[in-house]
Amino acid sequence: MSANAVAATLDLDPIDEQGRPVVRFLRGPHLLGQTPFMAGKTLVEHAIEAGVEIPTNCTSGTCGACMVTLLLGDVPLPEPLPPGLDDFLAEEGARLGCIGLPTGDVDIDIRPPL
Repeated sequence: MSANAVAATLDLDPIDEQGRPVVRFLRGPHLLGQTPFMAGKTLVEHAIEAGVEIPTNCTSGTCGACMVTLLLGDVPLPEPLPPGLDDFLAEEGARLGCIGLPTGDVDIDIRPPL
């Protein structure tokens, strides 16, 4: 089952109880944690708020240690792609948690799309 199909089967509420967008972290079909969306905060910073650990190393997009999979929502890719990402992985939904800035409600699988 594809990552998008898994996310669709979870039937998660896209907003929190106060009507704000939510950043959710999953491992496959399992919700690990969520936190309200905070503009200007990276995926790693959101994960810390949600009590979820995403491994990091360089914190600049160079090493790829923080690679996660975007299931739903939008985390724009930087131009040009940083050394930690390539076109194929980006097309598969890969994002780098240390530099990825969500634009609102997103679902993130903490596993890379490999």
